[in-house]
Amino acid sequence: MNNIAISVENLSKMYKLYSKPSDRLKETLGMKVNAREHYALNQVSFQVAKGETVGIIGTNGSGKSTILKIITGVLNPSGGGLTVNGRISALLELGAGFNMEYSGLENVYLNGTMIGFTREEIDAKMDAILSFADIGQFIHQPVKTYSSGMFVRLAFAVAINIEPEILIVDEALSVGDVFFQAKCYRKFEEFKKMGKTILFVSHDLGSISKYCDRVILLNQGNKLAEGEPKQMVDLYKKLLVGQDEENTPDTSKETGQELEIQAERIQHGERWRDVLVTNPELLEYGEKRAEIIDFAVLDEVGICTNTIEKGGRFTIKMKVEFHETVQEPIFAYTLKDLKGTEITGTNTMYESADVGPQENGDVREISFTQEMNLQGGEYLLSFGCTGYREGDFHVYHRLYDVCNITVVSVKNTVGFYDMNSEVVVE
Repeated sequence: MNNIAISVENLSKMYKLYSKPSDRLKETLGMKVNAREHYALNQVSFQVAKGETVGIIGTNGSGKSTILKIITGVLNPSGGGLTVNGRISALLELGAGFNMEYSGLENVYLNGTMIGFTREEIDAKMDAILSFADIGQFIHQPVKTYSSGMFVRLAFAVAINIEPEILIVDEALSVGDVFFQAKCYRKFEEFKKMGKTILFVSHDLGSISKYCDRVILLNQGNKLAEGEPKQMVDLYKKLLVGQDEENTPDTSKETGQELEIQAERIQHGERWRDVLVTNPELLEYGEKRAEIIDFAVLDEVGICTNTIEKGGRFTIKMKVEFHETVQEPIFAYTLKDLKGTEITGTNTMYESADVGPQENGDVREISFTQEMNLQGGEYLLSFGCTGYREGDFHVYHRLYDVCNITVVSVKNTVGFYDMNSEVVVE
């Protein structure tokens, strides 16, 4: 046990889901109400040895952040046991303990004191903290005047420079600009070389594969598996497309079955979009002279899915029905990041596709096939059908943010997309 930094035994976290807010009050008053139990974590067990870097991966809602918050004491478990041997620094909610009225310098002392350092110990680390944050004279200004970039730089600098024995990281290495991110990763590598214990949660599968000695895969609150990074990343990819390793020994057979199931569903009246996870609050508008009645995202083997592997071929499809004669319709799609920035897209006019006039009652299927070169992450897909009539531009139908596309990557570069560089060092 002396070599174990973190020991998690049958850890559970249960929340009660109430039909209406008043039911929660009624239950506190001793009244009987109907409440559904939801387990964010369900009897999860694992150990992390001292000096080991362990990654935790899983789909959204799998319990990754919940287990980190329990380990760091932010949440109390509903059941199970937890043992932590060593002082923890947690990069979870950066700056959560900051007082917005205090200056940056005052917040450094405040956070250091909360962690358990004396003023003398904080003074000894101050130069390293200020150098890492690199916010200059703003350190003497109230934190409420900081830009979001300065705020996370200071919060990260405080958390990373207190010399913890155990570092807990939850998607915190992607803060700030690319230069600060590079500094964060160098510090991360420095921690590994020093033999620190690291527990690392990330959707960046490239970082998981590069830095972790072992990976734990969670799914809907349960521990699905643990093992070598590559093995767990491959299993995670199967999980994202609805496959299960135990039931898919023959990948080609499983792919064929999946295609048959989807074809049968569509043949029996389901739309392509019914196979996808779609946005119930999508924005649509237009004259409706033409209407987008269906859409799909297909991976390189033709399975309709929200998940595409970086580097693979994929197809975006739309089905459009015409309610009036339209001379030269333009069909388009756009991909945006979660902040709403348009990343890429194209249309039939840009691609010089021969569309031709469409009559009332015509239905057309349009496919855009390309290679996925976007970085790993989440993107939003939008569709449009527009055109020109008597020299004026008209929007016949647009669907904004209809569904997400999750790009799974084991290698990310700077920015939004990969230049696919070939590197030669001589």
